[in-house]
Amino acid sequence: MLFVNSFPVLLLLAASAASFAPTQHHQRQSTSLFMNQKKKQKPLPSKGFGGASSSSPRVSSALSSTTFIKPKTTSNFKYAGSIRPGLQSPKRLVPSEKIVFPDYADDGVPKARPPLFPWVIEVKKPEEIEKMRIAGRAAREVLDLAGREVRPGITTDEIDRIVHEATLARGGYPSPLNYHNFPKSCCTSVNEVICHGIPDDRPLEKGDIVNIDITCYVNGYHGDCSEMFVVGGEEAADAKARHLLQATYDCWVKALNFVKPGNDYKDIGAIIEDHVVAEGFNTVKSFCGHGIGSVFHTNPNILHYRNSEPAGKMAPGHTFTIEPMICEGEASYLMWPDDWTATTRDGGRSAQFEHTLLITKDGVEALTGKIETSTVHFWEEESKVHEGVWLGTSADAKERETALNAQLL
Repeated sequence: MLFVNSFPVLLLLAASAASFAPTQHHQRQSTSLFMNQKKKQKPLPSKGFGGASSSSPRVSSALSSTTFIKPKTTSNFKYAGSIRPGLQSPKRLVPSEKIVFPDYADDGVPKARPPLFPWVIEVKKPEEIEKMRIAGRAAREVLDLAGREVRPGITTDEIDRIVHEATLARGGYPSPLNYHNFPKSCCTSVNEVICHGIPDDRPLEKGDIVNIDITCYVNGYHGDCSEMFVVGGEEAADAKARHLLQATYDCWVKALNFVKPGNDYKDIGAIIEDHVVAEGFNTVKSFCGHGIGSVFHTNPNILHYRNSEPAGKMAPGHTFTIEPMICEGEASYLMWPDDWTATTRDGGRSAQFEHTLLITKDGVEALTGKIETSTVHFWEEESKVHEGVWLGTSADAKERETALNAQLL
């Protein structure tokens, strides 16, 4: 997950830990970025996370109420496309025993802050990397489960329920839940929604494209990934949707292949922008990737467009996400009155892919890479950049990738 607000870039980058909070003004277009950063809401009185008592010995993962909630909106708000907010189920509960909670679970306020200077990046210790592998594997399994349920008629709220329960079953906490008061356990962004779509009771329709963004917090560390899905299957995608999905995937893989020790983080953006512009699309500049670990969002900030920002150099032990959002039309965003959902301003569709990455001595590997039970999509099979599943460029990752593609393709 990703975001950046309307502050000067250096200040923004220094404040990247707040990167998933709603913006202050609904229809304002900022030229700075949003590394998953939403406005800081006044914390609500806490009754424990999701309405459960944090001291309760056991809490059901069922909904805290059966009453559906009407989203925040205004009568004169002009939506850009066809998607409208639906009714939302209440926040789902998390058991207070056996699961480690992030520091924002009770009051919605993240406590950890990133280093002041954006080029100061944490190097993970071996034991931390192992914990991140576990969190990344959990996120991948949950994303695959959610993706297999995408079909005409299912609601994104039902997908959220599946994600929530699957995360708990793996001993994890769904990281988006109550992060800056985000109300659900995952993000579901349909058609013109760029990011941070809130799951609700709208049934998915044949031909929709949807991004499902999953982050699992397991034993103190986050694993973050997202992927696109076509409702109704590959044959339901129109020609422009196929082109958008392919271009988004290919620019992302090009950026992933660039990652290795010694390279500059700032150079990722030009790789992405150059590819998609040549394909007739545009890259969103208001949201970015981020460092990740025990903290959900931290340094480095990963800009998905050409830039000269001082984001530091890549080094072994760095963990972060690359997650470009590519639009078939205008790439500026419109914020809904719910202060979370960001759509394109012209109603054009948007696509996105994301991995949590680990830099190694000899390249990079995806901590959220696909596994033996994952689905292979047409953009992986037809890519001219990288055929098949991408797991990394390190020697170990390439060996696993070759074996996995032999099984899946």
